[in-house]
Amino acid sequence: MKRTPSVVLGLCSYTHDSSAALLVDGELVGFVEEERLSEQKHTKLYPARAIGWLLGQAKLSADDVDAVAYNFQPSRYLAESPAALRLALSPTTRDRSLARAHGFAKVAVRTRQRLRVLGSQFPSAHVTPVLHHRAHQLTAFAASGWDEAAVLVVDSLGERQTTTIARGHGTRHPRSQTLEAINDPASLGYVYGAVTEHLGWRRGDEEGTVMALAALGAPARFRHLFARAIRTTATGFRIDPGYFPTRTLTSGYQRTSRRFVTETCPERHPSEPLTDLHRDLAAALQERTEQVMVHLARRARVLSGSRRLCVGGGVATNCVSIGKIIESGIFDEVFVPPAPGDAGTAIGAALAVHVDRRNPRPVAGVARTCYLGPSYEDQPLDLTPWPGLRQKTLGIETAEFLADQLAHGTIAGLFQGAVEAGPRALGNRSILASPLELGVVKRLNATVKFREPFRPFAPMVPAERADEFFTLGQPAPYMSMASGVTDKTRERVPAIVHANGTARLQTVTRSQNPFMHEVLTAFGRRTGVPVLINTSLNVKGKPICGTPEMALDCLANSGLDALLLEGRWITK
Repeated sequence: MKRTPSVVLGLCSYTHDSSAALLVDGELVGFVEEERLSEQKHTKLYPARAIGWLLGQAKLSADDVDAVAYNFQPSRYLAESPAALRLALSPTTRDRSLARAHGFAKVAVRTRQRLRVLGSQFPSAHVTPVLHHRAHQLTAFAASGWDEAAVLVVDSLGERQTTTIARGHGTRHPRSQTLEAINDPASLGYVYGAVTEHLGWRRGDEEGTVMALAALGAPARFRHLFARAIRTTATGFRIDPGYFPTRTLTSGYQRTSRRFVTETCPERHPSEPLTDLHRDLAAALQERTEQVMVHLARRARVLSGSRRLCVGGGVATNCVSIGKIIESGIFDEVFVPPAPGDAGTAIGAALAVHVDRRNPRPVAGVARTCYLGPSYEDQPLDLTPWPGLRQKTLGIETAEFLADQLAHGTIAGLFQGAVEAGPRALGNRSILASPLELGVVKRLNATVKFREPFRPFAPMVPAERADEFFTLGQPAPYMSMASGVTDKTRERVPAIVHANGTARLQTVTRSQNPFMHEVLTAFGRRTGVPVLINTSLNVKGKPICGTPEMALDCLANSGLDALLLEGRWITK
């Protein structure tokens, strides 16, 4: 009798960054963020397009799904309500205790309702809520491919937890054991988001802009403020509610206090010019974030005894902090998965359910891979909606052609193969440019990406030549680590060096992305420098282009010179 395969659908939905992942007998069929298909950045809507694509890939229907793994547990929210009432005992937190208790209870009820809705979508499935930080842990650890590692997860909030230290073990059936947890209101992600908002950018979206701005400021002005506001302890850190009032999960409550405003500056409107005060505030926030992250890494080393570290959660996208952990030498190697934020928990939630069901089939297709979404290699292309665009089909020397175009100053979009997982374009949905071109950064920011002029651009380099240009000393396959640079880089390619002397590096191996490795090698033969600028194929405010139509719109409505789309060279 033929055995029915185990089909586990992992979901991140209804909060932000909706996504879906599908495991069939432990093998990852795919993973994709809904925004890459819907064009709605950070969408919280049910990921219908993502789910439809996954089931189509596996030739399954909704009736074939026997388990749905959701990335939050409602009961854990409910547990915070009585704890929140204790805040009434302190004059600093008294005014928010009832609102906090009500907010957490309301989210618990809402999460239970969402689980029922999911159950109605998949009539044969058992819906299992997975502890949020556990999902983060398993995503980070399983993606590393290691048999054992410390796992540090730092985000804004998962139920009650904001920071966890765990030990991951097992490659065939990855598991995580939480060793220590820090609960809200001690939240590094909450503070970073609050200051991002205070500085005039969108919380939950533009924290990277604040990180970039920090390099232009001097932290000394507000250093002592952040040392008071975020105090390290023997087992982690705590937040002073006098500066960052307690979270309520209810709208209408400020995340920064009057005291914070008095001791720093008024809230900046997005239209207001940036001043040294804003730059210095960003610099002090970033410096303190780095200090706390290194402190937590040391704690993870002590608790786990491991020489390797996996980092997950939204704060793991702070590449400068990850670089500082690597520089500290606490661990032999540090790993950040391609999708460390909430979207990636769809994978971790599915892994948790697969392992908990004691399925004997080993996990496959998760370790050291990032190209997990839809591809459009054989799809016909109709340019009728874009009458200003022209195309020609390239031959077998496509990599050489692209390298030559880039060497001559072309700024080109690249759309090939499967969509990347996570917030970084990794050579399949990228905009590429030569770092040797005079004024290339200014041109990219002003006419292609339409973003702030101080934002840096990340370099990519063949892994075997990374040490010539960068000092990181370990692989950086997912552009999640800031590296120092060598004298050769400062001399030959200063365009990729940010004001703080670092670059957010991507190392590319032949096995990871053969085409991109070939392009880099060919560019190096022509110019003597095998380094390219790589930024995501999108403009500010839009998600990375997941479909050919999105990519063609990007070409037509930006300063891109051309687009290489599955072997077709498309120009204006």
